Amino acid sequence: MQLTLADPDARYAAVRLRSDLPAHEFARRNGEWRLELDDALHRLEYRLEVVHEDGATETLLDPDNPHTAPGAFGDKSVLLGPAYAPPAWLGAPAVDGRTVSLKTPGRGFGGGLKIELWSPADADPAEPLPLLVAHDGPEYDELSSVTRFAAAQIHAGALPPHRIALLPPGERDEWYSASARYTRALVQRLLPAVAEHAPSHGPPAAMGASLGALALLHAQRSHPGTFGALFLQSGSFFTPRHDAHEVRFPHYHRVVGFVGAVHRAADLPPVPTTLTCGAAEENIHNSRLMAETLGAPLHELGDTHNYTAWRDAFDPHLTRLLADAW
Repeated sequence: MQLTLADPDARYAAVRLRSDLPAHEFARRNGEWRLELDDALHRLEYRLEVVHEDGATETLLDPDNPHTAPGAFGDKSVLLGPAYAPPAWLGAPAVDGRTVSLKTPGRGFGGGLKIELWSPADADPAEPLPLLVAHDGPEYDELSSVTRFAAAQIHAGALPPHRIALLPPGERDEWYSASARYTRALVQRLLPAVAEHAPSHGPPAAMGASLGALALLHAQRSHPGTFGALFLQSGSFFTPRHDAHEVRFPHYHRVVGFVGAVHRAADLPPVPTTLTCGAAEENIHNSRLMAETLGAPLHELGDTHNYTAWRDAFDPHLTRLLADAW
């Protein structure tokens, strides 16, 4: 794939790619800036950083690319390769759903938290159904359409009727960074509050991305049996070997300590687990190590660290994990 930026009047002294890939500099040729990208990429979200003659920099969407995608930090331009296609379930028939809001009891850590609970519209509230818990749940729904995915898979018969608890991230960097305090609140307060409104015959499955994936693994390791299956996407499984550049993250050492303990453990709890990660993103190296440690499949994607990439991996990978677990 190739990116170009027209500059016939030589307005810019340099052009750089800002994405989840390592930094790339464009080359100027024949009145435009060009950058060749790895053909293994099927899709890329990015912005352009332009450097003016006076040294001032500006970050902008690609003016020559009409494709954009929303994200947690604003819109980005989207480059689509010839092999890319959106998932078929986005346009497939789906069951009707309904969402109710729950509030966790009490005050303090994990208290008063608003949780959205999705279920098929025709489900009896008292009927036990499988449950999927999603870290960063509101973002997973808004940006990855996770409840639309569930409704389509239920309609197709690929998954049984089930509920989804959309957990908001709260103080994300603190809560999701292998925090023992958050894990206690999750296990002792959040999940029981959901269970009161979402009866089930077994432990829930859980999904999370980036730090959200790390936090789920921390909960499962700290309280075995909390979850019946884990879907971990682009997990922030930091190791000093591959992630020393993250040392300024406030809870880097806590994350590294937990991840190291997982890799050293001889008796990991046998919970069905599936990992996904973009083959070109920086978390691919620690994801490969974690997949080997857990004895779990890792599906490498032709995209990077974003909600569309995570959405595009739901089928078949999340479908298979949940179908087997349920």
